[in-house]
Amino acid sequence: MGFSGFFAAAVMLIFFVGCFMAVPEVVAANHGGVTRHYKFNIRMKNITRLCRTKSIVAVNGKFPGPRVVAREGDRHGIKQLRSGWADGPAYITQCPIQTGQSYVYNFTITGQRGTLFWHAHFSWLRATVYGPLIILPRRNESYPFLKPYKEVPILFGEWFNADPEAVINQSLQTGAGPNVSDAYTLNGLPGPLYNCSAKDAFKLKVKPGKTYLLRLINAALNDELFFRIANHSFTVVEADASYLKPFETDILVIAPGQTTNVLLKTKSPAPNATFFMLARPYATGMGTFDNTTVAGILEYENPSSSSLKTAPLLKPDLPAINATNVVANFSNKFRSLATTKFPANVPQKVEKKFFFTVGLGSNPCPKNQTCQGPNGTKFAASMNNISFALPSTALLQSYFFSKSNGVFTTDFPDFPLHPFNYTGTPPNNTHVINGTTKVEVIAFNTSVEVVLQDTSILGAESHPLHLHGYNFYVVGQGFGNFDPKNDPPKFNLVDPVERNTVGVPSGGWVAIRFQADNPGVWLMHCHFDVHLSWGLRMAWIVLDGKLPNQKLPPPPSDLPKC
Repeated sequence: MGFSGFFAAAVMLIFFVGCFMAVPEVVAANHGGVTRHYKFNIRMKNITRLCRTKSIVAVNGKFPGPRVVAREGDRHGIKQLRSGWADGPAYITQCPIQTGQSYVYNFTITGQRGTLFWHAHFSWLRATVYGPLIILPRRNESYPFLKPYKEVPILFGEWFNADPEAVINQSLQTGAGPNVSDAYTLNGLPGPLYNCSAKDAFKLKVKPGKTYLLRLINAALNDELFFRIANHSFTVVEADASYLKPFETDILVIAPGQTTNVLLKTKSPAPNATFFMLARPYATGMGTFDNTTVAGILEYENPSSSSLKTAPLLKPDLPAINATNVVANFSNKFRSLATTKFPANVPQKVEKKFFFTVGLGSNPCPKNQTCQGPNGTKFAASMNNISFALPSTALLQSYFFSKSNGVFTTDFPDFPLHPFNYTGTPPNNTHVINGTTKVEVIAFNTSVEVVLQDTSILGAESHPLHLHGYNFYVVGQGFGNFDPKNDPPKFNLVDPVERNTVGVPSGGWVAIRFQADNPGVWLMHCHFDVHLSWGLRMAWIVLDGKLPNQKLPPPPSDLPKC
């Protein structure tokens, strides 16, 4: 199990694993900042949802998990600058924490403020092991927008009546798509549109004429979500802990791994109504998905409580499940704030260019087995047709101690080995290259451009791609196949949005740029956990620079062992 995030302050998380896992604690302190300590006890806990009681993996007995709060400049950091040992992905930067063991995640938060989240990074444990990570501005500094009356975290999740690990293990065995979740949750609660859940609803109680900052986090395993509040609109001010040029909207789209901060201005005087807050999936793939709707309730404080009982409960309309045009229009509104204080330091010149296809594929069915994937095969997923195999020991350790032999190779392809019409008629052979742990090696401080291209193999689909260790700038996106001649001149190199997770458009492409100034081994993967489990991931090795502060320090003494 790993800790995953992206922040900057000084924080120390201690994970201690009870039953069969681990617990964290956080420490924070840097440049006169504070060191904050959090202790996470990871144990089994019985919890009831949808009229069923089951045992889940929980942190400190809470679901969702506890809130981690820090200030910019604290010792705490999600970008994990030179603290890759605290990044968390199993078998990438560490081995999983074993039962009865503990590990301290120690990192400093630098140049980030806003909303992120921490979560398990092993198998499908993050279905219940997640929580908000909130980075406040430095002391005596304000937000670049109106100070809100109140701040409210809203975490979207996905609930399985079955054990989520059993769900994905069965899928990997049979080759079929996994059984879908039984409900979505809002702050851990499914809401009144599900059976047996009328009382399990999140209620946001507000005062009239006030501005609330909603910190939205999509912690669902496998689904992008539309979100709307009846008769209300939002001002979007931040994404993935980076400030934006504010824009108005009444519909939000948020992919797994992404966070979005919005201002909600309540009506005045208080209306004689309550309002549904609804979220349901955006999906374009061929596979099955949980086509249900989670509901919370926005309720105005009213001196006359009796009038609330008779007040109508208003319901918003949500876009069609496959409304790709709505998603494209929404994502095109994102622009970095790009001020002197919060600049957009997008690389203007690129030293290394990469082109990665992302999408599904298949594996042949093993002999003497019946498989339930496409045409009797097993589902797989890949980048540049390489389905990444996790090693049995951590890549970062192997790299640091120069023991890569038999663990990984450095020949991940910069471009597809066999180009094809990526979004057109798919090729007959959909098999991926399996069983390899290939990484991409780049020199310290290289300016990098990566074009991520969706494919139509087994269905075009949006893929939320997450890069560990870095924020990146989304300089361009479009539908169809990327055109290396005509698309780059249209790139936004002035105020592109800065993110750590971006949706590769369904049947389209996205171009990102970043400066490789953080040495270590960094995972890049689809944030749909089913695609991650099927191999849609790769890793970057960013070499050390020449100066002492450009080198990866040695591992901590309590680093978990495989």
